[in-house]
Amino acid sequence: MLDSAFISYVTVMSITPGPNNLLLASSGVNFGLRRTLPMMFGISLGCATQLALTTLLLALILNWADTIRFPLAVMGCAYLLWLSWKLFKAASPDAKQQARPMRFIGGALFQAVNPKAWLMAINVAILFTPHEGATLHQTLLTIASFTAVNIPCILIWALMGDRLRHALRVTWKLRLFNGVMAGLMATTALWLLFDEWRALMA
Repeated sequence: MLDSAFISYVTVMSITPGPNNLLLASSGVNFGLRRTLPMMFGISLGCATQLALTTLLLALILNWADTIRFPLAVMGCAYLLWLSWKLFKAASPDAKQQARPMRFIGGALFQAVNPKAWLMAINVAILFTPHEGATLHQTLLTIASFTAVNIPCILIWALMGDRLRHALRVTWKLRLFNGVMAGLMATTALWLLFDEWRALMA
C-alpha cells in the first residue's frame, strides 16, 4: 500500500493548510505541543475511521454523496465559522488557565463535519481500493499506511505552533496571530460553502 502515488496523495492532503492544520497550529501556539497531542491523535483517528468506513462502504457512500454533500458542507462550514469566532476571541496569555485545547474525542468527531477530511477519505478509497472492493485485511493495511503518513504531516503544524508560542508571548502578538488564523479558517469555510453551493446550482 505504501506506493509512491499513495504517499504523495496522503502527504499533500495531510500537510497542506486546512481546518485540521489551522486548528493544530493555533492550539500549539495557545497551549503548547504536549496539550495539543490528544487533539492531533484524535484528528488522525477520525480520519482513519472515515477512511475505513469509506473504503468498506464505497458504493453506498457514493450513492449517498449527492444527497448528503450539501447539508454536510453547511454543517461543517457553520462549525468552522463557530471555531473561527472562538479562536478570534481566544484568551490572552494571562488568562490561559481558563481555556483548554480540543481533546482527543473532539479532534476525532470534528472529522465528521470537516469537508477536507471527507474529500481525502473518499479520494483515497476511490483511487487506492481494488475495483472489486476492499477486504478487511486491505482496509486495515490502507488505514495503517494512511496513519503512518498522516501523523508526521499534521505533527508539523502542531510543532510549528508550539515553536511560534515563544515568539507570541506578548498579548497583542497573540491576538494578532489568533485573528489571522481565525480569518483564514473563516475564509476556508466560506470558500468551501460557496464552492458547494455553486456545484449544487450547476
